[in-house]
Formats: sequence, structure tokens, C-alpha cells
Amino acid sequence: MAARSNINHELSKLFNQLWDADVNRMNPGKDYRISLQGKAGYVPAGSKQARDSAHCPLFQYVDEDKLKSRKTFAAFISLLDNYEMSTGVAEVVTAEELAEINRFLDAILETNVMKITHEYLVKKNMAKPNQRDFKSQLYTIWFQLYSREPGKGNDSCGFEHVFVGESKRGQEIMGLHNWVQFYLQEKRNNIDYKGFVARQHKNRPDEDDQVLNLQFSWKEMVKPVGSSFIGVSPEFEFAVYTIVFLKSQEKITKEVVRVEEYELQIIVNRHGRHIGTAYPVLLSSNNPDLY
Repeated sequence: MAARSNINHELSKLFNQLWDADVNRMNPGKDYRISLQGKAGYVPAGSKQARDSAHCPLFQYVDEDKLKSRKTFAAFISLLDNYEMSTGVAEVVTAEELAEINRFLDAILETNVMKITHEYLVKKNMAKPNQRDFKSQLYTIWFQLYSREPGKGNDSCGFEHVFVGESKRGQEIMGLHNWVQFYLQEKRNNIDYKGFVARQHKNRPDEDDQVLNLQFSWKEMVKPVGSSFIGVSPEFEFAVYTIVFLKSQEKITKEVVRVEEYELQIIVNRHGRHIGTAYPVLLSSNNPDLY
């Protein structure tokens, strides 16, 4: 477990504020139910095989009416089918897809989560006060295409990697750290949940944990460990990762924070002016609230 002195208290306080403001978040046991089942085994990176310690899907139930009635979730879901899975294959953004991106950004910018985020970033001189400038900044960070393979066309963006998931030449899963995408892919039988990945000091997560380390296969490829927030809104994840991204110019930024009962490491990898990847790593849970 990370030493207490490692905790970034300023970010912890801010992220707890965002957590409390996240009214679109889905509630465990009520709006969705998960079944953790068995503990996943060790799988080396690049392997196509994994022991299946879970005979049922991770998501037993999701209230889709509630999910789709929430504006930010609905706009988010419409973006998920817009990307080419394999790196090395150039992405083309159509006018219709650009309109969907704009709808999504407009929807999240109306939320208190993003209003608090914008205020904080303006105060820290990391964003301009004008809402239009902030939207354009979010577009650059998350949606502007770039190339993951030198000499190839623009084949990726932060949003695709983190929220949709992609594959490295069809051999390895990259990204896919979002619970809604996981649920939808699982429902289509593209994802096979293999079990939870245990962490130090606690063998078994709880069914209502809202951060999990998982193992799964996706279209014949295995992800040995994938970590994800569960139930949170897309704006909450956008806010947390954007803040960590803008706070540092390092290639990889790692911030230890305490959000609710969870001690997490938020990891953000920079690809120039864009997010390369971003995800939470659960260090421990059942911690007393700090704030």
C-alpha cells in the first residue's frame, strides 16, 4: 500500500468534491449489479489464453433506461462505435462523428463536475476562463487524432484508447478502461470476463467497489490486468484524467489520491499535447474518509 505521505491531498480533496458532484453516477446494487466470481490467474502480456475463473458475465444487470436517459451517458454511448479498433489503420472522422463529439463535450460541460474542474484549472492557469476555449482544449487533449506507429497515418486518440479500447496489430489489447464500454461489449459477447485481479492487503474486492482491477479477453485477445472505475459518469473520468494530465509535463504522471474509501494511483501517459492513456490503479479500499 502506498505510504500515507504519498497522498496528494490537494487532488484528493478536489476529486472527492467531484465525486460528490457526480449526480449522474450509477449506484451499485441499485442501478447495476456485478458478479466478481473467482480470482484471475497470472497471464503474461501478449498471451491469447487465460484460465476462466468467472463462468458468468461481470455485469449481471444494468438499468439501461436510466443509463440512456442521462444526457452525458447517452452522448458518450453514441461515440463508442466511431473508431477503428486496430492501430496502424488510419482513423477518419466524419462530419456526423464530429457533431457527436461536440454534442458530448457540450453535455459534459453543463455538469457541475466539469464546472468545478474548469474553475480549478482556471485558478491554476491551466485553462482559459472562456468556455469555448476550454471545450477546444478538451477536444485537443482527448479527440485530436495522432499516430501511435511512426510513419503511419493518424490512427488513435486519447478518447479511443481510454474509453473505447484498441488493439496493437490485433495481438494485444490496449486501453479499454471504461465500465460502460465493458458492459456493452460483454453484452455483445465480445468480452469474456475472466475474474478479478487481487491486490495487496485484500484478497477479494466487494461487489459494490467502484474501482476494480480485472482480467478479460476481448475479441480473442487477453488483457492480463485492466483497471477501471465502475458506475461513475464519463464526465467524472474526463475531469480526473484531464486535471492530472494538465498538472504535469512529464511523459508519465502518477498521483496517489484518496477518493471516498479508495486509495488510488491515477496514471496518465502523455502523447505530446494529447492523452496517450489514463487509468486508475486500486491500491486499497475500506480506508477511512480523509475529507
